[in-house]
Amino acid sequence: MGLVAAAARPHPGGMAEVLLFHHICGQTPGFLAFADDLRSEGHTVHTPDLFGGRTFDSIAAGEEYARKVGFSALLDAGVAESDDLPDDLVYAGLSFGVLPAQKLAQTKPGARGALLCYSCVPVAEFGERWPAGVPVQVHGMDADPIFVDEGDVEAARELVGQADRGELFLYPGDGHFFADPVDPGFDPRAAELLRARVVGFLAGLT
Repeated sequence: MGLVAAAARPHPGGMAEVLLFHHICGQTPGFLAFADDLRSEGHTVHTPDLFGGRTFDSIAAGEEYARKVGFSALLDAGVAESDDLPDDLVYAGLSFGVLPAQKLAQTKPGARGALLCYSCVPVAEFGERWPAGVPVQVHGMDADPIFVDEGDVEAARELVGQADRGELFLYPGDGHFFADPVDPGFDPRAAELLRARVVGFLAGLT
């Protein structure tokens, strides 16, 4: 048994406690539906709102707001959301939300796992290597200009290669928020696959 697993408190019936960070458009109906879906499986899901109730109808509009506030300030605010929560969380993020999720998974002792959807940053951004004993899944589309052309897929391959239990799932298509039912890039088949894999990942954590 690894050090992280040994330090974690038991969870009933394989249930996980998840700290889930929203994407660059904020806490949209699709994001909230994703969180509720995980709750329906019996997991505890915390969904901090880093945008103070603001939502945006495009990635560009969300990025403009984030630049005004400061990406570093938003990242720090996301990391601080874990301060009053247990240590053995699953850190999860959608796109922009991957930043605080990945940083916490790499830097906060006791992480139970990580779920990185639509984005991934190089491991070197937050440490020398992915921490031992922290399982991780990364999800993205194989022709998404953001995930592929901006280097996320290469970062994801490096990350899962370092993890004791790491999985990179690439789905055919070019959508970014492909599992969000209210997004123009929604792909029902890929969304169902992502859901099944995420549910299986959480259920398999002990």
